[in-house]
Amino acid sequence: LLLLLLLMGMVIPTLHSLSQAPARLLPCSLLPIIICRCHSNGGLHFSFGFPPVAGGGFSGVSLRPGRRCSGFSPKPQHSAPRFCGWSVRLLIATCSFHSGSASVASAASSSSSIVSHVCEAATTRQRQSSEILRIREALLSRERSALEITEEYLSRLRDIEPHIKSFLFVSEVALKEAEELDRKIAGKEELGPLAGVPVGVKDNLCTHDMPSTGGSKILEGYRPPFDAAAVRKLREAGAVLIGKTNLDEFGMGSSTESSAFQVTCNPWDVARVPGGSSGGSAAAVAARQCACALGSDTGGSIRQPASFCGVVGLKPSYGRISRFGLMAFASSLDVVGCLCTSVMDAAIVLEVIAGHDSLDATSSSKEVSQYAATLIPVDAMKSRPLDGLRIGLVKETIGGGIDTAVSSAVAAAANHLEGLGASISEVSLPSFSLGLPAYYILASSEASSNLARYDGIRYGPRVCANDLISMYMNTRAHGFGAEVKRRSLMGTYALSAGFYDAFYKRAQQVRTLIQDDFKSALKDNNLLISPAAPTVAYYIGEKVNDPLSMYAGDIATVNVNLAGLPSLVVPCGFGSGFSEHLPVGLQFIGNAFGEEDLLQVGHIFEQTLQCSSFVPPVLKCTSCA
Repeated sequence: LLLLLLLMGMVIPTLHSLSQAPARLLPCSLLPIIICRCHSNGGLHFSFGFPPVAGGGFSGVSLRPGRRCSGFSPKPQHSAPRFCGWSVRLLIATCSFHSGSASVASAASSSSSIVSHVCEAATTRQRQSSEILRIREALLSRERSALEITEEYLSRLRDIEPHIKSFLFVSEVALKEAEELDRKIAGKEELGPLAGVPVGVKDNLCTHDMPSTGGSKILEGYRPPFDAAAVRKLREAGAVLIGKTNLDEFGMGSSTESSAFQVTCNPWDVARVPGGSSGGSAAAVAARQCACALGSDTGGSIRQPASFCGVVGLKPSYGRISRFGLMAFASSLDVVGCLCTSVMDAAIVLEVIAGHDSLDATSSSKEVSQYAATLIPVDAMKSRPLDGLRIGLVKETIGGGIDTAVSSAVAAAANHLEGLGASISEVSLPSFSLGLPAYYILASSEASSNLARYDGIRYGPRVCANDLISMYMNTRAHGFGAEVKRRSLMGTYALSAGFYDAFYKRAQQVRTLIQDDFKSALKDNNLLISPAAPTVAYYIGEKVNDPLSMYAGDIATVNVNLAGLPSLVVPCGFGSGFSEHLPVGLQFIGNAFGEEDLLQVGHIFEQTLQCSSFVPPVLKCTSCA
């Protein structure tokens, strides 16, 4: 240890001086790399190694304090061997040189995953910063142009897209939009709050200049003549729409595997799903292919992918954002929302796209708050910024059916909130277990009605036949996937004459009970918390032939949609064991139109979380983040 400390004293100044030299003068193979990290237990963690001559990674050892001297012996893959009280862990990290600076980005405990503790590999002291504000500052200071920023994101998108397949269509006019924005900046015109920000749009939101397929073959090649209300507001705010993201067909699915075009992979482990139905948007944001993305949430379609991909996901109150231009799945449950890398970015996007719309009778006329302005900078926070806040932990979401790794991460997050001054208590929602069956009856019933419009007459391709009925049947049989057919059949059955009272009407009564339970719980608590999903991301194909198991994955989210409440998911940690490199999301639930409170608490939680940098392995280097 003393030798390592001595070596550090010699090497670090050398690295600092060399970092000022051009990149071509810094051969990776000649530079030893030492990483020193402080841990919450007060100890130090040293990593030391040399990069191989031929590659961009380096190999070495990692030393961290152990509890006892147990000798050096081989251990299982996810347990580091110990030597005299110090654990020794093999490292594989990426060393890249950009603009004359060295950047070590990620570390891994095995070649099967690029990192095992991504939080440790990223800078643990670094706060989760706003990508939108960073872009705006670069534009206003003329440090970078909108064209340069857009080109950077498009380049990263092209590099990473073959691995994760998050986009169905990439904009052909994004660079022209960026050039037009640069002309406005040169002319000193006023900039919108999202000026120059590359944004992805879920493909069930209409865009006049890009195909809008809803992830279904029945709309293949369809280009609507208008923009969805949320998309229009993004354009007016100066955003550069970079493309349309993949989704489960018409939003029906929890893994993005039911897309008619491709299966999206999770940037944390490309063998796993990114969640759904907004899996394409979540994966694109996690992989920094876009700064933020729009999604839709009918029963958890923003929040579950946010948890799986380690990003922030915001599902606003029903009616907070116009649904005009959103392809209808279940009209009484559908909500437009966003996925971002920080709570600040979610607040900025919400402020832009929220508000009443005369084209949507269900949109609320409630005043839109200045959400971003209410978020406290980390330097201005008190030592206990949540003093006096009452938070209820939903009892039904931490028991059976929830993975131990997820429960542990949520328990640690609850302890962190307590450390910030909040009072945490368990609350019970008696009707909670009834939410899942009620949701699938109501959502499927509404879907069977909404999807009747796709008949081959108005939209998309048509399968020719000798008579009208045969044309309808053949077009829908060819155009719809298995999951859409399954839910349409379920919904039609629930609405049929002999079963309406037994299924649909009873499900609506259960919905009222759920709303009452939430109202009661939120009388005694300012907010509620729960896991966003019962598991970490599972393997592609693991549940595709078991729809009931996949439906059960929505247990923590569907009740919020049935009650019409807002919800925010913030990454809170990682799994354990074989899932130790996979993120876990914490769900905050608030009163109707209480997004301001959610964002304030979520921001404080995010900024004070010790391990707050969630950078997926697919990026390969922190400079990409």
